[in-house]
Amino acid sequence: MKKHRWNLLALLLVLLLCAVAAGCGGGDEEGGGGGETTAEEGGEAVSGSVNVLAVWTGAEGEAFQAVLDGFKEQNPDVTVSYKSAKDPAAVLSTAVEGGNPPDVAALPNPGLMRDFAGRGAIKPIDFARESLQENYAQSWLDLGTVDDKLYGVFFKGVNKSTVWYNVAAFEDAGIEPPTTWDELLEAADTLKASGVPAYSIGGADGWTLTDLFENVYLRTAGPEKYDQLAAHEIPWTDASVKEALTEMGKILGDTENVAGGTSGALQTDFPTSVTQVYADPPKAAMVFEGDFVAGVIKAETQAQPETGYSVFDFPAIGDSESVALGAGDVVVMFKDTPASRALIQYLGSPEAQEIWAKRGGFTAPSKNVSEDAYPDEITRKAAAGLGAAEEFRFDLSDLQPAAFGSDAMFTILQDFLKNPKDVNGTAQKLERAAAAAYKG
Repeated sequence: MKKHRWNLLALLLVLLLCAVAAGCGGGDEEGGGGGETTAEEGGEAVSGSVNVLAVWTGAEGEAFQAVLDGFKEQNPDVTVSYKSAKDPAAVLSTAVEGGNPPDVAALPNPGLMRDFAGRGAIKPIDFARESLQENYAQSWLDLGTVDDKLYGVFFKGVNKSTVWYNVAAFEDAGIEPPTTWDELLEAADTLKASGVPAYSIGGADGWTLTDLFENVYLRTAGPEKYDQLAAHEIPWTDASVKEALTEMGKILGDTENVAGGTSGALQTDFPTSVTQVYADPPKAAMVFEGDFVAGVIKAETQAQPETGYSVFDFPAIGDSESVALGAGDVVVMFKDTPASRALIQYLGSPEAQEIWAKRGGFTAPSKNVSEDAYPDEITRKAAAGLGAAEEFRFDLSDLQPAAFGSDAMFTILQDFLKNPKDVNGTAQKLERAAAAAYKG
């Protein structure tokens, strides 16, 4: 009897030790993940705390807080705190140097993400790769990857491949939204003949010109060349750049078809480039810019969706494939904890992005966000252009060293607006400035 009793006690002891080991969980190569799973992964909700830093304030801050509230509902044992910063790059750099960064942060571009990854300040999020592959086009995952490790999930996107137009001006001229570049140029001539200049150009803000160039270049040169130019693997004097500048010059050089002519365009800032399309009477029929144009229209004009304003995709040039230019905020993880992991998984889900999409002023990078989530048909069209594109490329100027992409490139293209025939000279200026910035 005694022998059997000891055998039973030994068996119970082994089972107890196994249970303790399972309860403690084990670390992994990423560190800090523990054995806990998120509600999205089919396990129990996590506990702990997570603090988040991003740029969003006002209505955007309220919308993001609503998203975080949705995370809190799924993970009631997690304490979530949010802080906004006008200049997240500066705030985060100081926090990293002081050894006290937030758990999670949203960065305005992938260049900043790569910088933090190179400094070893952020943690890989490869644990989320499988779910993100289900929800995102591969282009978005590539943007979030550094040295074959996934570091970022894009939460809020911007579709910059949109053209906003005055519905009445198009109807009066008897034209439909064009789908090809040749159709666009033909429609512009028809608009001019009807008495309304076709184009509104915000040339006082150089970034609007970089957006126009990038849309043209992406369609004339293709995504592969675009990547090479973005990485300065080919010079700005390449024939592909000159071809894009030539096509861009067909817009800028038609001075009678630009609101205010060349001098007027150079004095027009971005908001004015939008409002003058919807003035009464309109000073132009359309403006090339991102989906955020809708916010200016709603805030600064009386135009109504569908009857007053609408949008179409930036047209194809030649046989260009379905492509979209854009930007977005990428969420990264500075501290690898169960709560941080859960939030990363959540922000990459359609459910999280639909919360903000329903409130407006948001374009989801996730291809699985329902079109019905958007509050109106116009927003739906702009969002669909981003999610449905076969290829997506990030704003090229945002990928450049700041001395070039946020400075010299602006002024050089403003000079090109003054003289659109100077294709060779503009390409040479761009190459000199880019080369200096990459050396610097």
